[in-house]
Amino acid sequence: MFNSRHSSLSKRGGYWGLCILLLYTSPLSCFANFSQAKELIYKIKEGLPRGTFIGAIGLDLNLDFTVEPPYLFSLPQKKVSEQYVNLNNTTGELYTSATEIDRETLCPDNLEWQGCVLSLDVFVLPQQYFQLVKVKIFIEDVNDNRPKFPVDEICMSVPENTPINARYAVEQSAVDPDLGLHGVQTYWLVNDFGMFTLDVEENEGGELTPFLIVTEALDRETQAEYITDIIAEDGGTPPLLGAATLKIVITDVNDNCPQFSESQINVTLHGNTTKGAHLARLHAFDPDLGANAQISYAYSERVPRDTRSLFHLDRITGVIKLAGKIDTGTATFYKLTILANGPGCIPAVATVTVNIIKVVTGPPAVIPRYIAPEKDGVVTIKESEPAFSPIAFFTVKNIDTNQRVDCHLEGTGPFRLGPYQLFKNEYLLETTEPLDYEKTQEYELIVVAKNARELVIKTFLKVQVLDENDNAPVFQQSLVKLSVEENNPPNTFLTQLQATDQDSEGRGEVIYLLGGDAPGIFVVDRVTGVLTVATSLDREEKETYRFIVRAVDQGTPRRESIATVVLTVEDRNDNSPRFINKDFTFFVPENFPGYGEIGVLSVTDADAGENGWVALSILNGSDIFMIDTGRGALRAKTSLDREQQGTYQLWIEAVDGGEPTLSCITMVTVLLLDVNDNPPIVLFPQSNQSYMLVLPNTLPGTSITEVYAVDKDTGMNAVIAYSIIKRKGGEPGSFAIDPETGNITLKRELSNRGLYSLLVKVSDHGQPEPLYSTVMVNFFVNETVSNESYIQSLLTREADIEVEERPWYIGQMRDGPERYELFPCQPVLIALSVTSVGLFFLVVILTSYICCKRFKKHRKKRSEVEIPLKMKNDSMKVVNRKLRQISNI
Repeated sequence: MFNSRHSSLSKRGGYWGLCILLLYTSPLSCFANFSQAKELIYKIKEGLPRGTFIGAIGLDLNLDFTVEPPYLFSLPQKKVSEQYVNLNNTTGELYTSATEIDRETLCPDNLEWQGCVLSLDVFVLPQQYFQLVKVKIFIEDVNDNRPKFPVDEICMSVPENTPINARYAVEQSAVDPDLGLHGVQTYWLVNDFGMFTLDVEENEGGELTPFLIVTEALDRETQAEYITDIIAEDGGTPPLLGAATLKIVITDVNDNCPQFSESQINVTLHGNTTKGAHLARLHAFDPDLGANAQISYAYSERVPRDTRSLFHLDRITGVIKLAGKIDTGTATFYKLTILANGPGCIPAVATVTVNIIKVVTGPPAVIPRYIAPEKDGVVTIKESEPAFSPIAFFTVKNIDTNQRVDCHLEGTGPFRLGPYQLFKNEYLLETTEPLDYEKTQEYELIVVAKNARELVIKTFLKVQVLDENDNAPVFQQSLVKLSVEENNPPNTFLTQLQATDQDSEGRGEVIYLLGGDAPGIFVVDRVTGVLTVATSLDREEKETYRFIVRAVDQGTPRRESIATVVLTVEDRNDNSPRFINKDFTFFVPENFPGYGEIGVLSVTDADAGENGWVALSILNGSDIFMIDTGRGALRAKTSLDREQQGTYQLWIEAVDGGEPTLSCITMVTVLLLDVNDNPPIVLFPQSNQSYMLVLPNTLPGTSITEVYAVDKDTGMNAVIAYSIIKRKGGEPGSFAIDPETGNITLKRELSNRGLYSLLVKVSDHGQPEPLYSTVMVNFFVNETVSNESYIQSLLTREADIEVEERPWYIGQMRDGPERYELFPCQPVLIALSVTSVGLFFLVVILTSYICCKRFKKHRKKRSEVEIPLKMKNDSMKVVNRKLRQISNI
């Protein structure tokens, strides 16, 4: 052991000595392959196609490829490496694989300074050249991702009193998975409206956040909101952009106070003006919203109390009406100072000067009193007003008592001016027919009053017809019939519905809505009326869709009209035939007549027309069976025998008439039901001439033999019953047979030697009529068999076999009305039987007497003829056992 260890050390020492010796000539010759792993670094861009060259490991290691055995290169981590790169095992060249390298997927959490590296270990083989090469592939980022905002619409609220240069952070900044310059570099607005600009701030983590800067004073009353697009731009070449809608909502502050539209109003009032006359209406406006814009009107404290009582001011509407009678003798004018009060504001001031004109006799004066709404001499009347709607009363004054005045109407239109009932100098202006805004929107009328001195006064009146929502939208087609093929792609265009409304402004704007009976799969564009179906349709699920589309205007009350859309889904052969059952089983009695109907195969096809027409064919067994294509009735060409074949399995194919054709297959099992067409076949005894040896000392109760039979039928048709119907020899009741097993048992001692014969009936339980066979069972009672020919001669003699006392059917007949009457002439038969028995005993006595006389003379001779064979009980048992074995076959 010491020598071997010493020799090993000496060898190892020689090896290291050789390395030290070679160290001076080639310093790396001993350690180049084993001392440390070499590292190669490659750089590639992400997203390169399959097969792009990365680097040659063998060439970069300066390996000599002429050596033998040649170099081999291997990737030990194949699951990771082969997902992205392929290595040529002989040259060491690296290529990109089928999986595209995505830097954002490979290194999702790496920062820019960390880099994305795919590290590989490459073995240089075989062992004598072994090297471990560490390969690092740096994945360089490319600009393959555009910036993306987290939401499509960014909503910001900015108060209108925001100071200039105020900054608001846009919290929903864009995200770009790329790194460095390829990430988000700046933000800008598509339209800054001259009111805003964007600034970008960078946090400690390098993330950019855009800030919205207000560059001009905002005024909600000038513009309440600004909608533009905010753009995020990366630093790629070319740069990629991401966009989102920026909605800037200017919120209201109470920065406006009420202002009168007219601060100086002059009103002229006749001294005989009646109480309640409308003098003027002040209008103040506050551009703020909500509570900031609420205005109330009030008299200044400088207006005397009696003046306030004479002229009533409505605090809400600003309407001034005459509340008392004017005294023309004391005043010629009134000055009313009105204040418009707003929350937190200095009241606005307006002055109304009322000039009083004394009544003197001169030209007729026409005083209008308006029934319809009026403002500044312009009367407005709705087009829905019926004919003969009153517009205004005109009272003619400043006339003498007996002076006659002519008052008439000038102008065109459905109007008339006439005296009002029995009142003098009262005239009523009314319409003569309904007005229609869609025909004429405005009428100019002149009320002319002329007295007897040809003094004329004209009152100008303008009647404006107010549009009412009296026209419902009208569809171009009230019934729209459409069709589309089933299995259509989602959001399929169906049609564009069109309806028009003659009303003006919003009353004539139409939107389209689906009726309540429209399935949810249909979508209609509210503005354009484009009708689409959102999902794929299936004709087999529903063939016709009928629903209502509503066209609704924007008037008050809204009016609408409807159109009925009937969409028919056209069939495509997309359903194969289907049998109603997965497989079919038919039970048919055997010997069923040829071409009789075995069963019907029901098959359906959900398609329509030729696509739903189905033809049936038998794929196997067509030489025996046939099928009716129309009804699907299966028939057999010939009568079938269950004993030859009890089961048939057929494959039935159903093919539709579509293009391309579709089909399905089902299995049909035909089971033949047994019919009692085969009688039992007796297998043992094999013939009526066979016999069995029975010892005379056989005890009663001993099983002698059995009858064995089979029936080719099945069920009750094959259940066999055994019975003894005739006998020869022995006393009645000497033998019994088990009706189920056929086992024959000795019931009485055998007093006589010789041949005994039993006629056994073997019957099945078939319906409607049992079938049967018979067999002769022969017993030779003796100690042994010495003369075979003698026994055969006994078997061949034709002798009567007596009927057994207890036939097989005794005890098996039913009681009741269907009881079998075996002997309808029973008294006659009894008399004949008694006579026969008497004659029989007489013959037996005479024969016995004669035989006894001859017996003494021929005793010696008879002894030679008899067969005095004696067998041991064991031998008989062996024989009986063999016979039973035969009977069980």
